[in-house]
Amino acid sequence: MFGYYLDLALRSLKRNRVLTALMVIAIAVGIGTSMTTLTVMYLLSGDPLPGRSEHIFYPQLDAETGKGMVRSRPADLLDYPSARDLWSSGKADRQTMTAEALVKIQPVEAGRHPSMIDTLTTTSAFFSMFNVPFRYGGPWQPADDEARSRTVVISERLNQQLFAGANSVGRTLRVDSNDLRIVGVLDHWRPSPRFYMVVGGHGASDTSDLYKPPHDLMLPLSTALDLHSQFSWFSCWGNVDPKNMAAAACEWVGLWVQLDTPATRSAYRDYLRDYDAQQRSLGRFDHPPNIRMMSLMQWLDFNQVVPKDVQLQTWLAFGFLVICLCNTVGLLLVKFLGRSGEIGVRRAMGASRSDIFMQCLVEAGAVGLLGGIGGLLLAWFGLWLVRQQKVAYADLAQLDPMLLLVTVAMAILASLLAGLLPAVRASRVPPALQIKVS
Repeated sequence: MFGYYLDLALRSLKRNRVLTALMVIAIAVGIGTSMTTLTVMYLLSGDPLPGRSEHIFYPQLDAETGKGMVRSRPADLLDYPSARDLWSSGKADRQTMTAEALVKIQPVEAGRHPSMIDTLTTTSAFFSMFNVPFRYGGPWQPADDEARSRTVVISERLNQQLFAGANSVGRTLRVDSNDLRIVGVLDHWRPSPRFYMVVGGHGASDTSDLYKPPHDLMLPLSTALDLHSQFSWFSCWGNVDPKNMAAAACEWVGLWVQLDTPATRSAYRDYLRDYDAQQRSLGRFDHPPNIRMMSLMQWLDFNQVVPKDVQLQTWLAFGFLVICLCNTVGLLLVKFLGRSGEIGVRRAMGASRSDIFMQCLVEAGAVGLLGGIGGLLLAWFGLWLVRQQKVAYADLAQLDPMLLLVTVAMAILASLLAGLLPAVRASRVPPALQIKVS
């Protein structure tokens, strides 16, 4: 029967092409708009570390001292002594420190001007904890962290800029007037957002910068301290000597820990409380205890990483889709009730109400399929427009294969919903009256 209904639906769509085109356009515009914004929302709100994020945690405590305002929640970053103590304790399955610094790199080619770039300073476990892929070489070793070794890892983008994409492992890169040896070149790696340095997002009006591409330069935190790099800090409560950040009364270091089992998570929370109490007894902490440890996804939710304008656009787009569906309902009503005579004859010849209802739904589904194909093309165009914007996440706006199927399925489902009322009205057309009118 489905083949018969489909044949009737196609004949009906061809019979009134103007009305069909209007319905297809309404569905296509609504689906195209909503899927464009939904795709951006999906890409920005996904898991940046699938399969591992549930094991990654972000411990926090309040190291601020003095008569300053007591916080209701700990700062986003730790002071260096606390981060160093927790990192070197080895209580987690893996742990790594992260901090940003501004450094000057000298191009390899003579005559070119040096440039300032944001750099990630971290520890060797960063790469294995976060599944960072390498094209050439590999990460520096744990011994390099302790030895303040002059080593560096660069991104494929920087490798392309400086060495035309060739294997640069073993080459020297001049950073802040110091020669660092390249030990690894990253392969393509584009976490969304750049989760390992997500701070300060909660309450911020614009969080799009959290979706910047990964850092082009990564070097041991101990080496960066040795080189007196210009670190970025979150907050300070005392005098700051930029050349001695290890002793500065500032919060500027992030700590990530990997805890693989519920038992290790519970044990680490106990250890965090014990450490806070110990520092309080030593007089290093004097504010009330303020400890927290969120998982990676909890930390991203807390920071509200998805930009507010993207959320607003998504709601507006779905509102527009509802308007388009209302118009489609009206057009389907006109179309189906305009065929009352034909429907009356079919009812008089033995077609049941359910037959008429199914025939109308198949016709509505066919409109949805055509609208879905049109919506897919519009979504493609819409994502191309997003990629032309000067926002940090522009390059992420690509149509996901799964969303391609969702687009078509959503168009068909939307058109079926829009066709329910017109199909019910058409199935209730009294056959005798229509035959008499005809």
